[in-house]
Amino acid sequence: MCEEYEIHPTLFYQWQKTFFENGTAAFESRTQRLSADQEVINRLEEKLRHKDEVLAEIASEMVRLKKELGENSR
Repeated sequence: MCEEYEIHPTLFYQWQKTFFENGTAAFESRTQRLSADQEVINRLEEKLRHKDEVLAEIASEMVRLKKELGENSR
């Protein structure tokens, strides 16, 4: 078949391996793929919320320390 279509056998086997590893995704329903995508989005949004909370806490602590140090230096 590779000779007939002038495809190098190595390329064919790479395509075959990729298909066997990921081929089931082609047969999943669209809603299943969207659901999986939504899970990733939800995880990333939660991670972003956590990062924002941590940054807000650090900024608050910096303001408190600046005020404390500013009052003590006078």
